[in-house]
Amino acid sequence: MPPEQQRQRSSLRVNRVFLKSFIGVLRLLQILLGAVLWATIAANKYEGSVHFVLFVSVFFWLLTLALYVLTLLDKQDMVPLLGGDRWLLSNTVHDLLAAVLYFAALGIMIYKTQKNSFCNLEQYRHHCLYKAYLSASVFSGLCAATYLLSGIYGSCRKCGVEQTLVAT
Repeated sequence: MPPEQQRQRSSLRVNRVFLKSFIGVLRLLQILLGAVLWATIAANKYEGSVHFVLFVSVFFWLLTLALYVLTLLDKQDMVPLLGGDRWLLSNTVHDLLAAVLYFAALGIMIYKTQKNSFCNLEQYRHHCLYKAYLSASVFSGLCAATYLLSGIYGSCRKCGVEQTLVAT
């Protein structure tokens, strides 16, 4: 094996352009907001349709973390069927699907917040999930907005002359 190929295979180098790019910062924000959302839900008692919100937040947190690490290490070509020339499209579809499901999660959390609004009184002495559901609603909305923004960004790049996730 030539030394050039051997060096390329064994080295892990960070894509600093991606790290400083708009989509790189947005991915970090998505990871942070998603972790806060699922930690907020998991730290409190939850039931019924909130399981869907927890599923969406954990699932897309893990997927976004994987996409971030693969792009950061420039290893997107190693992903079968979705990598290489299809990486931008794969990321855009991921972001738009996440935005749709996070908006559905937002609707569920708003419903649950309104349903528990009766216990937001100082005189109410029992355990109340209103504040937890309200903060989960806020973080669901922020997650949906960041994924929608990155989906629009990816769509604009895909429809334009750029065919990569990050301008080089």
